[in-house]
Amino acid sequence: MFRRVLGRTLGFMGYTIQYGCIAHCAFEYIGEFVVCSGPSMEPTIVNHDVVFSERMSRHLFKIQKGDIVIAKSPFDPQMNICKRVIGLEGDKICTSAPSDLFKTHTYVPMGHVWLEGDNLRNSTDSRNYGPIPYGLIRGRVCLKG
Repeated sequence: MFRRVLGRTLGFMGYTIQYGCIAHCAFEYIGEFVVCSGPSMEPTIVNHDVVFSERMSRHLFKIQKGDIVIAKSPFDPQMNICKRVIGLEGDKICTSAPSDLFKTHTYVPMGHVWLEGDNLRNSTDSRNYGPIPYGLIRGRVCLKG
């Protein structure tokens, strides 16, 4: 009796660990669903939109200008941000407002990207915190629900 209960318990634990490892690998290397909140990507992505963020582009260094990405916030590593890639390493970026008389520029350093929200008037992005390291990118948005 005791052997049977112990055998079933260990078997259940084994399956749980196996499925946990499979789920971890799927979320880490394939992708995940993300609920986006905040106005920074409006009108492209509105508050509470669900998107699928695929991870293969990040691992293969296939992130391009114009892609929407999910990244770790440079201010708070517990929070993710959803922004559009405006510049890649080596690109010259205009950092001044369209109405500014004198334009200021900066270059994106190696290993970094420049991210901005589509709603420029209501977005905290690289214009505030500068270019972010490529390693903070979690994935590229490929589906919007």
